[in-house]
Amino acid sequence: MKKTLLALALVPALFASAVHAEIATYAIDPTHTFVMFEIDHFGTSTNRGRFDKKEGTVQFDRAGKTGKVDITLDVTSISTGTAPFDGHLKSPEILNAAAYPTARFVSDKIVFNGDKVTEVTGQFTLLGKTHPVTLKANKFNCYMNPMVKREVCGGDFEATIKRSLWGASYGLNYGFSDDMRLVVQVEAVKM
Repeated sequence: MKKTLLALALVPALFASAVHAEIATYAIDPTHTFVMFEIDHFGTSTNRGRFDKKEGTVQFDRAGKTGKVDITLDVTSISTGTAPFDGHLKSPEILNAAAYPTARFVSDKIVFNGDKVTEVTGQFTLLGKTHPVTLKANKFNCYMNPMVKREVCGGDFEATIKRSLWGASYGLNYGFSDDMRLVVQVEAVKM
C-alpha cells in the first residue's frame, strides 16, 4: 500500500518535470535584433533611430504556450545616422544616457492565438521609470537555422507608448507628439 501511495505521489512531480523540460532558452542574436523608435517631428516628418547594442534572453515553451523575454538596451548606443542628433538624444534634456545608460523590457506574459505568438506583455524601464507595455506581434516564426544548426525563434513586434510617462517630455511644448513608436525586430538562438 505504501509503495502504491508513493508511486501516486510521484506522478505529479514527474509530470511537472516533463512539462518544465519543454521550456527552452534562447539568446538574443544582436546581428538580427534591432530596436528602433519613431517620433513625429512637427507633423512634417518622422525622426527615427535605433539602439545598436542590445542583449537578452527568451524562454519559450511552445507546447505550454508560455514564455519570458528579457531585453536590455544600451542607451549610449543610440544611432540616428547623425552624430549631433545622437548627442542631443543622449543628453540630460532627453534620454540622459549618462545617468540612465540602459533601458530594459521584461515580459510577464506571451500571448498565443493557436500556435502563433500574438503579443508580449511586460514592463519597460526607461529613465529609471517602469511602466507596462504590450508589444504586438506582426510576424512570428521558429525555424532551424542552416548556418548555426540550431533553432531560431523571432519576429517583428511594435508598440506605441506615451514617452512622457517615462519622463522623456522634450519638445512637447513645441508641439512634438507624445507618441513614440517602438519597433522591435528580434531573433533568438536556442542555447
